[in-house]
Amino acid sequence: MFPDKLQEECGLFGVFSPDQTDIASLVYYGLFALQHRGQESCGIVVCDDGLFTHYRDVGLVGNVFTHDVMRLFPDGNMGVGHVRYGTTGSNDRSNSQPLVVNHVKGRIAIAHNGNLVNSYELRRELELQGSIFHTTSDTEVISYMIIKERLNAPSTEEAINRAIRKIKGAYSLVVMSPSKLIAVRDENGFRPLCIGVRADGTYVVASESCALESIEAEFLRDVEPGEIVIFDKDGMRSIRDHCGKAKKTTCIFEYIYFARPDSVIDGISVHEARLRAGACLARRFPADADVVIGVPDSGIDAAIGYARESGLPYGVGFIKNRYIGRTFIEPGQSSRRNLVRIKLNPIASVVRGKRVVMIDDSIVRGTTVARIVKLLRDAGATQVHMRVSSPPFLNPCYYGTDIDSREHLIAGKNTIEEIARIVDVDSLGYLALEDLPKLLGYERPEGYCSACFDAVYPTSIPSETDKGRFERKISEMRGKK
Repeated sequence: MFPDKLQEECGLFGVFSPDQTDIASLVYYGLFALQHRGQESCGIVVCDDGLFTHYRDVGLVGNVFTHDVMRLFPDGNMGVGHVRYGTTGSNDRSNSQPLVVNHVKGRIAIAHNGNLVNSYELRRELELQGSIFHTTSDTEVISYMIIKERLNAPSTEEAINRAIRKIKGAYSLVVMSPSKLIAVRDENGFRPLCIGVRADGTYVVASESCALESIEAEFLRDVEPGEIVIFDKDGMRSIRDHCGKAKKTTCIFEYIYFARPDSVIDGISVHEARLRAGACLARRFPADADVVIGVPDSGIDAAIGYARESGLPYGVGFIKNRYIGRTFIEPGQSSRRNLVRIKLNPIASVVRGKRVVMIDDSIVRGTTVARIVKLLRDAGATQVHMRVSSPPFLNPCYYGTDIDSREHLIAGKNTIEEIARIVDVDSLGYLALEDLPKLLGYERPEGYCSACFDAVYPTSIPSETDKGRFERKISEMRGKK
């Protein structure tokens, strides 16, 4: 079923230590800090003097990595971790990451955040050359491209350098060989990746800076678009052959929704970006109201920004159940209708008898928003004025956000006035496209991708776009037997 809220991105975490230590625990805490980026599956790989110990499964970090599982990991000097929400391939254990791949020159572990636009073509090319795939994710395609180049390359980093000339789309990678940890960011910089260092000289790579703090690492810098950063016994160095080859287009929705508010991406505070979004909404769409509330979690910062700019009081309008994730079982349609009430409860004393401005980050299909609005009205709100801290979603995303078809988007087939009636709000205002640069502190559009709003795609569009395209391909092949 097409989601009614955008799904999180994947989260990467890598550690390189000069000494043998409890690497698994460091990665575990890092993944906990990145849990918001993916709640389908998770995995950890630890390198102990060239020997890999790995475990991955479907579920949340705290559920998968029990005390018994953590005891399986030896001390080591390197480790890679991953939390997944898949935009290519189904949600099962085989598609969980990191992937560990053995090849004639050794082995690698690889974790990936993003989505390739040419994975279908690359996979077909590899299959015709004899490659046998064990998963249906594009991460395995990337690993095979690296291994193919490694047969003739003098090092793993050079193999990666050659492979990414052929890989197109969004990819932040953490790759581990028996002696090196390697971080890679695509030349457009679609997905974030940053570097930190601990007081003991341990280097850390993470999707977001908030994860560095979980293991007391100090932020060093972001991995630049197109950069390959290598960590080994000689320290840190980088290959910059692909830097500056393309326009930087970081996904704008990292700032609106995906990232944690306490993260800083490419020098820009996520929290401050959301405050600015709220302020822009207040200037364009003022409301004659009594209180401003935000829908947890990503709507809260924008609501504070709206309240500050408008002069209206900010109130905590909802309490979110922290013990229910996206893996919560929904056994039937009636249960789905009740799911919003289980996850989110209004605070009646804040909204009763009030004209409410409600801020949320997006509207996808509209059904969840309609249920949230009903919660407010049932709690006694006399009016609900909705403000959305992103422009209307009008186009599919090919870079990792789970929007694969315009037909599922409420804004793709309804006017703003019609959407307001559908979700039952008294007024509705979206962030204006021309205000997007202001979120990042820019005067004009630069440095970000907003194709899901404006259809300006920074790369070619893939020929196959269905999330389950590889599963469909396998089914078709079986049907021909």
